[in-house]
Amino acid sequence: MKAIHVTAHGGPEVLRSVEIDDPAPGPGQLAVRVGAVGINFIDTYLRSGLYPSQTPYVPGSEGAGTVIAVGEGVDEGRVGSRVAWSDAPGSYAEIALVTAARAVPVPDEVADPVAASALLQGLTAHYLLDGSAHPQGPGADSPGDTILVHAGAGGVGLVLTQMAAARGIRVITTVSTDAKEELSRAAGASEVLRYGDHVADTVRELTDGTGVAVAYDGVGADTFEQSLRSTRVRGTVVLFGAASGPVPPFDLQRLNGLGSLTVTRPTLANFVADPDEFAWRSGEVMAAVAQGRVEVRVGNSYALADAEQAHRDLEARATTGSIVLIP
Repeated sequence: MKAIHVTAHGGPEVLRSVEIDDPAPGPGQLAVRVGAVGINFIDTYLRSGLYPSQTPYVPGSEGAGTVIAVGEGVDEGRVGSRVAWSDAPGSYAEIALVTAARAVPVPDEVADPVAASALLQGLTAHYLLDGSAHPQGPGADSPGDTILVHAGAGGVGLVLTQMAAARGIRVITTVSTDAKEELSRAAGASEVLRYGDHVADTVRELTDGTGVAVAYDGVGADTFEQSLRSTRVRGTVVLFGAASGPVPPFDLQRLNGLGSLTVTRPTLANFVADPDEFAWRSGEVMAAVAQGRVEVRVGNSYALADAEQAHRDLEARATTGSIVLIP
């Protein structure tokens, strides 16, 4: 089968298209003919060496496709079914091995490219909104919270905005272009700002000087200071990514003067490790996509052999929504 191989850490040029043997499913595994592969920033962190990984390896962890074989202990009836996954190493390939217990059924109305990018981004948005922080919609005694979402036109940003807006939470986003602003507003953002040193001041103006209940920051180095300054007293900054680079060492004493803020650096794995929690979150995400309550926008599709270009575009923040590889 064709697959993408990384033999040394580095830039996108280390992603090489190769021919390797078809994998055979082990106990508790599914062999899946991959219909589409989700590309995420964590793939670039592992490729570059920012996050530790052992070379050589086949990158990718997310995708969707059709089961073609099962390992010992798995019902043969699963052959021919469509599944999606978010944690199967080696997904940049024509065939992937997926742990059966972590494979999520894909409804007929959800196409492979959408399913392939729905879980990781959808699960991330789900735990951001109901896990790492808990912003509230309007209630009998409250108009509801306001949140700030950086990279509002990115894959996670668009899904998070939709989920929050559906609860009546006011969403302010940051984007880089007019086209991305349109996408963010269509997802439900109340106000859309351009990146820059003015963001915190503008957020304060839009919230009558109070600031936001939660600032969601997947950009990192370029936006972290604005996230801190945009957040209200006793609010929370959720740093969940580093698209512009990691945040430099930070003096925790600053949180005192900024209003007794909380800063958290979560990762998805800790919110889906429990089987019941994984089933709850993945079930809610896939149902929302299938029913049209959440739109997962696939902004760009690339052939498997073009993984290098896909990484270049993602790291240049030249994409919108999610991006996928098609084997």
